Amino acid sequence: MSTSLDVVTIGRCSVDLYGQQIGSRLEDIATFAKSVGGCPANIAIGTARLGLKSALLTRVGAEQMGGFVREQLAREGVETSGVAIDPERLTALVLLAVEDEGVSPMIFYRSDCADMALDEADVSEDLIASTASIVVTGTHFSKPNTEAAQRKAIRLAKAHGAKVVFDVDYRPNLWGLGGHAAGFERYVASDAVSKKLQTILPDCDLVVGTEEEMMIAGGVGDPLGALKAIRAVSLATLVLKRGAMGCIIFDGPIDSLDDGIAGRGFPIEVFNVLGAGDAFMSGLLAGWLRGKSHAECATMANACGAFAVSRLLCSPEYPTIAELDAFLAKDKIKRRLRKDEDLNHIHWATTRRAAPEQLVALACDHRMQLEEMADAAGAPRERIEDFKVLTVEAASRVAGNRPGFGMLLDGTYGQKALYKANAKGFWIGRPVEEPGSRPLDFDHMPDLGSHLQEWPVNQVVKCLCFYHPDDQAELKQRQERELLRLADAARTVGREFLVEIIAGKHGPLEEDTVASVIRRLYDLGIKPDWWKLEPQRNAAAWQRIETAISENDPYCRGIVLLGLDAPEAELFEAFRAVSEARLVKGFAVGRTIFADAARRWLRGEIDDETAIADMARRFAALVSSWNAARPATAA
Repeated sequence: MSTSLDVVTIGRCSVDLYGQQIGSRLEDIATFAKSVGGCPANIAIGTARLGLKSALLTRVGAEQMGGFVREQLAREGVETSGVAIDPERLTALVLLAVEDEGVSPMIFYRSDCADMALDEADVSEDLIASTASIVVTGTHFSKPNTEAAQRKAIRLAKAHGAKVVFDVDYRPNLWGLGGHAAGFERYVASDAVSKKLQTILPDCDLVVGTEEEMMIAGGVGDPLGALKAIRAVSLATLVLKRGAMGCIIFDGPIDSLDDGIAGRGFPIEVFNVLGAGDAFMSGLLAGWLRGKSHAECATMANACGAFAVSRLLCSPEYPTIAELDAFLAKDKIKRRLRKDEDLNHIHWATTRRAAPEQLVALACDHRMQLEEMADAAGAPRERIEDFKVLTVEAASRVAGNRPGFGMLLDGTYGQKALYKANAKGFWIGRPVEEPGSRPLDFDHMPDLGSHLQEWPVNQVVKCLCFYHPDDQAELKQRQERELLRLADAARTVGREFLVEIIAGKHGPLEEDTVASVIRRLYDLGIKPDWWKLEPQRNAAAWQRIETAISENDPYCRGIVLLGLDAPEAELFEAFRAVSEARLVKGFAVGRTIFADAARRWLRGEIDDETAIADMARRFAALVSSWNAARPATAA
């Protein structure tokens, strides 16, 4: 039977708020990182990252946290048609902290939450009929309505030939067997829970659980006895998760734990165990649903679990298929896996938000130049803020509803414009450099990371550095140190960053000038998401630049051309010169578009509408010229 989905996961879906102060009591946490959580939601994301076509069946609230969940699932490639919006209930929340190795106190905010209101009416036969497998989870057998929903999904799956996977996912707290403070408790024996779960086992094709989870499912107080009890009522493949010892997979009779098949293990430092089981399940399913051997499935599952325990969050930290393949290909694995820079870069580059294939941006992040214009016009500098808002309107008129448009705007005079640009859905780059600084310095940001933490997640950190290979060694070292600070800060707070290199103002611009700068920065470990570069002297120079980038970072977003206040005719020629440059994705031009309008507007010679129309006309002309030069990437 042909299906469009590989797996539909069913059950819990929450927003996890992770304490960012590691080694701290939950009482002392000051800041939290937000992510999608809950076993089925985590598995849906984890499998999607590994290339499976996944969907989630759950409920979220009709509020901002529910909106976050739906949007993040969509960004991850998870099908969301089964995510119902509950207007009466709130999305579940979980607060967590990493207090010590293996100690992670958590508080579940799940009283009458949306996901626990799931019922049979939410289970669409069309959705279940479209998948090769479903994953039912333990917590959703704890309430009559959620139990009925999962049992309906099992009946439909069996009727349509789909596999049934049971993740025991035992949380005593969520069965009413612990107090609110016992969210980390993993095992409380309960005959009632065991009897309930045992009625599910005969319909399962795959059952997965820790030793404690197998004990609750089997109703027996030791792992081997529990596995035997489960085998007595189910022919399913059984997977026993054993934490740092990996897992064992059993088919057929079980006389001892040695009867199973184990995969390759990965001795890495344990940083946070929360969510590791869901990452494990994601890797297991990615192998099992593709028909891989039990040993291969176990290895993939163990590897994904290793990633999860080595990092802080749950689903955001799960590996992508590119990351997993690179990990499994390594001859030597770092015990502190979260410190593996190569894997971290692959993880970042393969999980960051989508970017436009083409980027045409109106740059109005200028501060020093606009101050000079305002001073020359006798206008108060405060008016610069209002002018930048006009540039957003000009860009919007050209963009319409087309993708691939952006703006460069600063926080000094552009805060109101930043709000407007964000509402328009523009790609946004925001500078951090002190205008005109050489050596590079940051604009009122001695503590760079804490400032970037306040920025919206979709704003790209942009830094201009006047750097030439012939610069004195001391100057280069200082600039490189600052760029390294920037790269570390941007990655630490999860922001993309763009490095703008202008070499031609401080030395000759030869064929290898900029390419040599790019190679040097890569040698230092600086891997920008974007480069912003000045026009080059010929096609050979562009070829060298593209080679330098491709050889060092195949995940680079690309290059945008800067304008340097060049006349339109020169920019048109520059666009034609890069028509064959694959990595040049567009342009970010400023003064060529806004300078004349800014001078006249600041002098009071033209009104807002005239200024907007003039800038829109100039921006549209550049966009048209770019599209003519690069028809394959036209917006």
